[in-house]
Amino acid sequence: MTADSSECCDKILARIDAVHEDLGSFAPRKDLNITSKPLPANGAVLMGFPGSGLVGTIALQYMVDQLEFEQIGSMNSRYFPPLAMMNKGLINDPVRVYAKNTGDYAIAAIVADIPIAPPICYEIASAIMAWLEPFKPKEVLTIAGIVTNEPEKRVFGVATTPEALQRIQDHTLVLPIGSISGIASSILTECKARNIPAIGLLGETINAPDPRASAATIEVLNKMYKLALDIQPLIEQAVEIEQSMGKLAEEVQQSADAGPKKDLPMYG
Repeated sequence: MTADSSECCDKILARIDAVHEDLGSFAPRKDLNITSKPLPANGAVLMGFPGSGLVGTIALQYMVDQLEFEQIGSMNSRYFPPLAMMNKGLINDPVRVYAKNTGDYAIAAIVADIPIAPPICYEIASAIMAWLEPFKPKEVLTIAGIVTNEPEKRVFGVATTPEALQRIQDHTLVLPIGSISGIASSILTECKARNIPAIGLLGETINAPDPRASAATIEVLNKMYKLALDIQPLIEQAVEIEQSMGKLAEEVQQSADAGPKKDLPMYG
């Protein structure tokens, strides 16, 4: 080996060492990127993600709109689907953070327009709770839908502590046994592990947008947080949706009853 080749090898090794140092200095990619003003300390944090009937998303978006909550932040993630929601031509953040002091309570709300796929529920829930924990939330409340075969719009309740359960036992039907799934279950499980009181409200719904079920959960929020929210506009939306679905069902039934047109050549 010549002196020149030895010097060349030394340069290559030095470059490899430099690359290793650069790679080592890179921070791992975050599961969730959150840009937000600080949340109210010792306040309540309410969360609504799309699920059955869109119960949580409809209820909390209605609440922040009607009570004029301030949007203080947003969330995004490499795990989120490549989907952008629009409102009057303007792009909306996929997950938004709102806050307001209602007088009796300091409330923060996390409202999502995009569904969280089951394989990433743990990562998203863990990242949200790691961000929330320093603000020492007094309680966390999630709203979701539960599909039943009953026409009623009951609200079922679950909690992570006996004290939290006592907060809702007069306003909901407490689920004695069973299981829940999705991001709401991951949030509740994370709260349980971190000793943060948490409540789950499950509005009885169908597999379609259900403002009536959302209105039922808002009635519970009114009692818990003294919000005095008028649910009549949601009921009117529910009537419109139900009428549209009924009309669609009639059209489908009429098409089925008509059967194939036998006079066409394709039917012989």
